Amino acid sequence: MGLFGGQFSSVVEWKEYSDDIIFWKFPSSEIKKGSRLIIRPGQDAIFMYNGRIEGIFREEGNFDISSDIIPFLSTLKSFTFGFNTPLRAEVLFINTKEFTVKWGTKNAINLPVQGLPGGMPIRAFGTFSFKVSDEQVLIDKIAGIKSEFNVEDIKERVMSMLDMLMMKWISKEGKDMFNLQANAYDIGKGIASDLDMEMVKIGIAITSFTIQSVSYPEEVAKMQQKAAAQSMIGNVNTYTQMQMADALTQPNTAAGSMAGNMAGMQMGMAMGQMMGQMMNGNMHNNAQQNQAAPSSNGTVPKFCPNCGTPTNGARFCSNCGTKLA
Repeated sequence: MGLFGGQFSSVVEWKEYSDDIIFWKFPSSEIKKGSRLIIRPGQDAIFMYNGRIEGIFREEGNFDISSDIIPFLSTLKSFTFGFNTPLRAEVLFINTKEFTVKWGTKNAINLPVQGLPGGMPIRAFGTFSFKVSDEQVLIDKIAGIKSEFNVEDIKERVMSMLDMLMMKWISKEGKDMFNLQANAYDIGKGIASDLDMEMVKIGIAITSFTIQSVSYPEEVAKMQQKAAAQSMIGNVNTYTQMQMADALTQPNTAAGSMAGNMAGMQMGMAMGQMMGQMMNGNMHNNAQQNQAAPSSNGTVPKFCPNCGTPTNGARFCSNCGTKLA
């Protein structure tokens, strides 16, 4: 036994670990005495016997199958390896990571639009994410007939339902065909919910569905551009005023120099107006003083210098009694 014992030892592991494989069956159904099980990060190992699950092992590490695994198997707890009695069981490895897949409509989806009998053909692109949610269901529905299950298998299932769901949720949330991108989050959320209800039947959960872009026929794209141009022309006055204001703030440009000259002219005109107002004010004050001051040659002023009341030739003010001459 010492000479030939090594020939009966093997390692049960998923060495060719790939990002696009969801589950993989260990190719041999005979587990010999001395075999070890290696579980890497992101993997679960499932032991199956006679077509049914005996145990699911999620802790990563290197385990002795005889002492660390068999005691936890449902119906194989008393199994004892012999010289010629290997354990005839299947080991299936599950990839537990979340997968993200790019999708794109192969054919145009005809979006129902009033006035267009055939609908509006659009294309869309984005990503969706999923992960294994129920290992028991996945094995019952898929693993019994496949030795390997990959991302492309899930993508095919999703794409087979996508056209119908896109039409449903675009019609429900899109409302305006020109604003599908603005409603992309709600549309994607609705599609993810419906996809999840279908994929849970095989043990897969859809964790997200995003629409990154929506493209229209060339004629519709031209209509969008025309509408945007008309909107811009409607605001051309505001746009021009903003451009002029920005140019005037640049001193090293012709517009900036012109603005400086205009500002200088305005300042000069303002100063001239201020000087004229001051001169007019002084002349007015002098006239009032000449009218209000008492006469020095004995004549009576026309108005009382104290209160401004007309004197009518009197020597004393009839209002305040001030002596006028």
